[in-house]
Amino acid sequence: MIELGNYNTLKILRGTSVGLFLGDDDVDDLLLPNKYAPTDFEIGDEIRVFCYLDHEERPIATTLDPFIKRDEFGFIRVAEVNEYGAFMDWGLEKHLLVPFREQRIRMNPGEWYVVYCYLDEKSFRLVASARVNRFLSKDHPKYRVNDEVQLLVSRKSDLGWDVIVDNQFKGLVFSNEVFQQIKVGDRLAGFVKNVRPDGKLDITLQPIGLVKLDPAATQIYDRLLEEGGVLNIHDKSSPQDIMAMFQMSKKTFKRAIGSLYKQRRIEIKEDGIYKI
Repeated sequence: MIELGNYNTLKILRGTSVGLFLGDDDVDDLLLPNKYAPTDFEIGDEIRVFCYLDHEERPIATTLDPFIKRDEFGFIRVAEVNEYGAFMDWGLEKHLLVPFREQRIRMNPGEWYVVYCYLDEKSFRLVASARVNRFLSKDHPKYRVNDEVQLLVSRKSDLGWDVIVDNQFKGLVFSNEVFQQIKVGDRLAGFVKNVRPDGKLDITLQPIGLVKLDPAATQIYDRLLEEGGVLNIHDKSSPQDIMAMFQMSKKTFKRAIGSLYKQRRIEIKEDGIYKI
């Protein structure tokens, strides 16, 4: 059965002047328009497509990748607002509606918001909601202290930063434990500091027990994270290369990566430094 708002692997059943018709055991008339159809295919081939409703509310397939899927949280931009609500750009031709009743505050065109995408059971349409808390799991989390989790920063509060943990649970990163620049919409790795009796999670961005980094080490480690965990520079690099990348002396650089190495945050290899 085809799942709207998600990826489906379907068979190519026939080609027509408007595109390819795809199907499975239950459906045999899902259109993949010509502009998304592969140039090289055979009838019977399987193809992975995203399925949603077009402007006529008909199921349709695309090979585009949306910015958010059904039953997921995401950070996306409002394209326009009209009498029905806010319409968000989620990377597909038809925008994703956030009805006024699902807006925590009135949304404005051009601004970005954390929302949850779901299938409305009454209208059978994919919609989004900015009232994200009601879509978080009510189950008690089974994490242990220092378990690594994936975070979506959802809101700045008086205590710190509200985060969505592993697309399921509510968490909080306290302001006095943040030693890097973060903002709403950031996706980060974090670590469980405490599981409260009410099921909410206290989260830290550093593994429990690590010493706070000095400014030079923080600068290097932040850059390492930005570059995907690899930097093509190390303790044998020239002072000029180090100065060009970090605006610090080689002596300061070596002391900083030595600190990161002792804390088991990095590996130092012949071709660079790597995040552990």
